[in-house]
Amino acid sequence: MSCKDILTLDYQPTLSVFETQRAIKFIKDDFQHRLAEKLKLLRVSAPIFVRKDSGLNDGLNGTERPVSFNVENVQSDIEIVHSLAKWKRFALSKYGFEIGHGLYTDMNAIRKDEKLDFIHSVYVDQWDWEKAITREDRSLSYLKKTVRQIYSCLRHCEKALSLRYPMFQPILPRNIEFISTEELLQRYPLLNAKERENAIAKEYGAVFLYQIGGALSSGVPHDSRAADYDDWSLNGDILVYYPLYDMALELSSMGIRVDADSLRKQLKTKGEEDKLSNAYCQAILRDELPPSIGGGIGQSRICMFLLRKAHIGEVQVSVWPEEDAKKLMKRGIRLL
Repeated sequence: MSCKDILTLDYQPTLSVFETQRAIKFIKDDFQHRLAEKLKLLRVSAPIFVRKDSGLNDGLNGTERPVSFNVENVQSDIEIVHSLAKWKRFALSKYGFEIGHGLYTDMNAIRKDEKLDFIHSVYVDQWDWEKAITREDRSLSYLKKTVRQIYSCLRHCEKALSLRYPMFQPILPRNIEFISTEELLQRYPLLNAKERENAIAKEYGAVFLYQIGGALSSGVPHDSRAADYDDWSLNGDILVYYPLYDMALELSSMGIRVDADSLRKQLKTKGEEDKLSNAYCQAILRDELPPSIGGGIGQSRICMFLLRKAHIGEVQVSVWPEEDAKKLMKRGIRLL
């Protein structure tokens, strides 16, 4: 949706800029406390940038270019992280986390190739989390259990916010629905991937769409995923229905991480077997990293959803086309 489309919405901000900041702090404090308690996570410090030759940066869809720079006396290019999907797994081992426990951190990234709109920004802020599990936990049932735990944190946060700000009454359903990308394709064969997401989110209110990355019966994947961190058979996205735009809003992407077999298979599928030589992939092949589950949870996305905002720029500071910002300001939509 473009700035022009936003201007046609029947929308006026409910909170002032100052009160929005107070509400954002409340949401972030409440949600991360619940998340840490529910998943047994410890908050840790994390890098903003990594060495390019480490293989630790998240490849996302494989086309996004990281922001990079040089450091004197460091014999490698340095890259701003896209996410901490790979670094976290190393950290589990390095910090000595026990099975069933894990870490979370504030992840701030710059994605310069992002196409800007009302939910996409070049600035990304999310809770990145990772948890050590057993090999037996590498299952769809364990993935679903974890999704339900995260969803319960979101619902309780929504309820707590409504008690402080009664104008934001809860809209999330009691339970989150689960559906695979292939099942979704069979249900809506005439729709494209985004339209299928919108339809299923509107039907159920909250959905975990799983098994993203591999080719479907149509011959193409539902969406692209990096081949070297999530196991495509054990990953997915948390989607909620956002009435303001009559659409699905993705709040989290997560999954059980690759083992040696799925790593080789997925890299071969994408023609990226050259990555097997980097330090990260070698550590997986040598079984030096613990089995784990993890993901990213969008901080600004959650705040936007819970505060019923029309633009993500109302809850985060980034850069936007000046002309768009001026048009939105005239409608009372102030970008931070």
